[in-house]
Amino acid sequence: MNSPAMVPPPRRVSGAGTSKPKKSSVMSAELAFNRNVDVDYGVADEIVPGVRRIVANNPGPYTFLGTNTYLVGTEEIAIIDPGPEDATHLEAIERSTRGQRVSHILITHSHRDHCDGALPLQRRLGGEIVAYGPAGSERGAFAPGLGDGLGDGFVDAAFRPDATASDGDTVKARGFALDVMHMPGHAPDHLCFALMGERTVFTGDHVMGWNTTVIAPPEGSMADFLGSLERLAQRHDKVFLPGHGGRIETPRRVVRAYMTHRIWREQTILACVDEGVNTIPHIVARLYGGLGAELKVAAALSVLAHLEHMSARGLVTAEGATEGLSAFYTRAASAAGSGSGAASGRASS
Repeated sequence: MNSPAMVPPPRRVSGAGTSKPKKSSVMSAELAFNRNVDVDYGVADEIVPGVRRIVANNPGPYTFLGTNTYLVGTEEIAIIDPGPEDATHLEAIERSTRGQRVSHILITHSHRDHCDGALPLQRRLGGEIVAYGPAGSERGAFAPGLGDGLGDGFVDAAFRPDATASDGDTVKARGFALDVMHMPGHAPDHLCFALMGERTVFTGDHVMGWNTTVIAPPEGSMADFLGSLERLAQRHDKVFLPGHGGRIETPRRVVRAYMTHRIWREQTILACVDEGVNTIPHIVARLYGGLGAELKVAAALSVLAHLEHMSARGLVTAEGATEGLSAFYTRAASAAGSGSGAASGRASS
């Protein structure tokens, strides 16, 4: 995954259509995904006025058809997420910006499928690399009892930008201005960028239209993720441009659906606990029985993220081992019979 990919000439591929909303006896998640996306690898397609997209040829179970690289502006150019260190993809970016000055290379988060191409691209085109910078927290996705989990190889823990950006900052050059929003949850250093005057947000992996976002501790935090979603839900954006998959033309509806899905998932996990399914491996077997082994690892970490969030809010307690897959979860005495409540991004006292 970390080595440069060997890619063919530009070609058109498509996703697998639109999935049906998930249903549950607890509540309806009502979350439909748009996987009907056409991609010409190596071609810069205009997605909205003044924004072009080039998709890297790194498809996979976590990247869909590949990482989206966005070219923002018409005079000077900001490149958002240069993608993997892939010579063919970097050449496509270079070809598509010929005759234009690249002012910035912006990184939504330091996962290798988004940031590995930054330094090689800078050597080709220049531009200041801008990102959140070191998050000061543990990186990777693993838990006791899960072996290496998803490991930490997908994170470039040594990544350092030329300049750091914080929530509320603005990145601008001739022809564009981008507001910076710190949106942790999927990753502690995750940024979204709002194109000023256009009601367009580059959401990275925080919100995607093709699938739910992976929240895998310690890299991911469910409380942070839900808090970040709440912030997006207050906005009135017209379109989201995600790090993978196609544009999202109903942003507020999709954000609310994401939040509803997480509440629904929390309730299904609590239902498992109430029915005597009290360990993460057994919960995963109950809820994700059809998944392959690698995806079940991600599912286990997602369940852990939910249980950590519920534990912080006093809804469940862990008996025996207090962390990881060996913990035995029960309803907290104060929460038994009271329902789960809303899956707020803030821990309750």
